[in-house]
Amino acid sequence: MKKLNLLFIGLLSMSTIYAQDISDAVRFSQSEIQGTARFRALSGAFGALGGDMSAVSANPASSAVFSRSHASFSGSNVDLENNANYFNSSTNTNTSDFNINQGGAAFVFANRNNNSPWKKFTLGIAYERTNNYDDVWNAVGTNTNNQSIDLYFLNYADGVRLGDISLLDGEFIEDAYADIGNVFGFAHQQAFLGYQSFILEPDADDDENTTYFSNLVDGTFDQDYLYTSTGYNGKISFNLAAQYEDNLYLGINLNSHFIDYQRSTSLMEDNANGGSINFIDFDNTLSTTGNGFSFQIGGIMKLSPEFRAGLTYDSPTWYSIDEEASQFIETNQSDSDMDFIGSIVNVYPRYKLQTPAKITGSLAYVFGQQGLISFDYSKKDYGKTKFTPENDYSNLNNAISEILTDAATYRFGAEYKHEQFSFRGGYRFEESPYADGITVGDLTGFSLGLGYNFGNTKLDITYDKWERTDSTPLYNVGLIDTASIDRSNSNITLSLGFNI
Repeated sequence: MKKLNLLFIGLLSMSTIYAQDISDAVRFSQSEIQGTARFRALSGAFGALGGDMSAVSANPASSAVFSRSHASFSGSNVDLENNANYFNSSTNTNTSDFNINQGGAAFVFANRNNNSPWKKFTLGIAYERTNNYDDVWNAVGTNTNNQSIDLYFLNYADGVRLGDISLLDGEFIEDAYADIGNVFGFAHQQAFLGYQSFILEPDADDDENTTYFSNLVDGTFDQDYLYTSTGYNGKISFNLAAQYEDNLYLGINLNSHFIDYQRSTSLMEDNANGGSINFIDFDNTLSTTGNGFSFQIGGIMKLSPEFRAGLTYDSPTWYSIDEEASQFIETNQSDSDMDFIGSIVNVYPRYKLQTPAKITGSLAYVFGQQGLISFDYSKKDYGKTKFTPENDYSNLNNAISEILTDAATYRFGAEYKHEQFSFRGGYRFEESPYADGITVGDLTGFSLGLGYNFGNTKLDITYDKWERTDSTPLYNVGLIDTASIDRSNSNITLSLGFNI
């Protein structure tokens, strides 16, 4: 009746299971400072300034500040260093990649009717890579809390009928896995993997049995957990803005969003505790694609020749998301007669995600042609993130409202001009979206930049860096021991801007 040696079975199972969690809500609700080198040099504090293509993505009124049609393109090299601490063991990983993270143009149309209070109109299109998902971290250590991956499978198996996770006579494992997913869902599939790989045993060999014990013996466990992700989140903004009289700029963006995200996790666990199971390899992969829509409304007011204020409303983003996931498990107690090797892939039903709205208030003081200082304050309530259909995700949405919270972002920027050169700097602080402030920690960052004005063309370069510490559980259930990850992200961005 049992079991499997290597479970990587080549099947697409269309099932009614749902495996999304709070980390998905946070991942697709957050955005990074990307865009032009000048925008990044001021740490994104551009809401009251305008006159920059990335500022257009932050405050749609920004394009109306341009006196001439303008375009820019930017590339950035990203270096991410993670230092993961797990049971007093530290492992360092580093990733680096280059990408084109910004491009766009704004076209200015002056109003020839001198009697109209509307001085000019602008149409623009801008692309921004709003988040980079390239990430690798490795947690390696000896778990002294008597916590093994067997707790993951025991948690899911608790209350599950043995008959619902057993193979029928002559039934293939891939068929059973697919049927279990279609009828019962994700939790039963995890119980099935634990039972069929000999990690779990029923208390009674009866189809009505609903309690299980582990074949692993208590003790310490050597664990090697590798997390790898790739992909990005992007946004294309269609912009319309106008200048009213001499002091007011208004704008709107209609945004098209897209997600391309892949993640794999691998746990290798060994023990010398004397039980029948002393080796487990458990791997999971996830592929996520999606698209969404949002809008932004913004304004900039010149309160005096030097003093400016800005206000922007970012609507929720309404995503439609498709996901596929695969699982692999191997233990040293696999049946030698079962040599099927392949892969199991779950194709999840399409679901929808609504991210929270955001409000940004901005202030800036411009010292004529000499320089400026600026400040942005944003607020976003991550607890309002929602998965739909509501009936399928009510428990998850309730957990989101309890575990996530509202978070503020503070951005400061300054620029000083000397002849053709511009010297820039910035600082930012972002509060954790988690109520505990630990699962994902607060973020602090700084930036330094240099620009040169050739006249019709501008060349800018910026170095920016942020740091934060996360306390990440290996799994959401069972094996919930956390790895403390010190993250350091450094970027060098080069931008070319020119008048059209």
